[in-house]
Amino acid sequence: MVCGRIICLDLKDAFCGGLLIYNFRIFERRFGSRKFASFLLGTWVLCAAVDFLLVEALFFLFELQVEMLPAGLLGPVFALFVPFFRSIPRVPVTQLLGQISITNKSLVYIVGLQLLTSSPFMWVIALSGLLSGVLYHCNVLWVQRLLAVPGWLGRVGALLLEPLLAGSEPTQEAPVGMGATLDIQRQQRMDLLDQQLLLSQLAQIRRNTQQPQAGLLNWSRLFPTLRQRGRNAAPPVAAPQARRPEPAAPPENTPVTEEQVARLMEMGFSRVDAQEALRASNNDINLATNFLLQH
Repeated sequence: MVCGRIICLDLKDAFCGGLLIYNFRIFERRFGSRKFASFLLGTWVLCAAVDFLLVEALFFLFELQVEMLPAGLLGPVFALFVPFFRSIPRVPVTQLLGQISITNKSLVYIVGLQLLTSSPFMWVIALSGLLSGVLYHCNVLWVQRLLAVPGWLGRVGALLLEPLLAGSEPTQEAPVGMGATLDIQRQQRMDLLDQQLLLSQLAQIRRNTQQPQAGLLNWSRLFPTLRQRGRNAAPPVAAPQARRPEPAAPPENTPVTEEQVARLMEMGFSRVDAQEALRASNNDINLATNFLLQH
């Protein structure tokens, strides 16, 4: 029984299950390897009990005889869909035929559907896995404390496996982050920047309807002689309504923040272009993004 819950005999199920576990490594990056292993262990034990109860319930209620269930570590794979649905945000990627929205989670659900339809009684394993995932994720009857990987076992595993699986850290100048978590965060930042850019453009349009249109660049920085000539000119006649004072021009070497430079580099721009755009826009990341996208 233990071997049947671990060893997968079907190649399709092994491939789909391995692909899903690889995508679900986002929880290992977010919560740590020990909690991720504890979730797999806890749901594996719960699935073994829930499978037995479901088979007996089907035979008692509907006289449905389940002769053999699919083998492999499939219950915890379906159980991982519970935190995936509740914890991972849905980020729209594109639209199919203008009606169907494709998100960053669509491929995972498609692979799960393929795994669900690979065997006649796979739906029993899927239902058992989802119930086990809900029980463990909601910590029913303190199951997270009872079915958890001990700390000493986690330290021993780290000492044995870390030299084999550890890799070099990415360089600071990496333009685009890799991995499921970083990809989702990058998409969220890009969506947030798009929203801020649209709001900034809307506010600029509203200001332009109330006052004469001003250029994107501060031309007073480029022509100091004209500005000096304006200072030496005679003072204008006082108007009935006082004008608003113009904002002071930013200095030539405006310091830029590394956080904003990193955000622009995550969108694919080089470090030099990001710094120049931020200096030209006086550290306004919306104007800098608009400038880099148009050039």
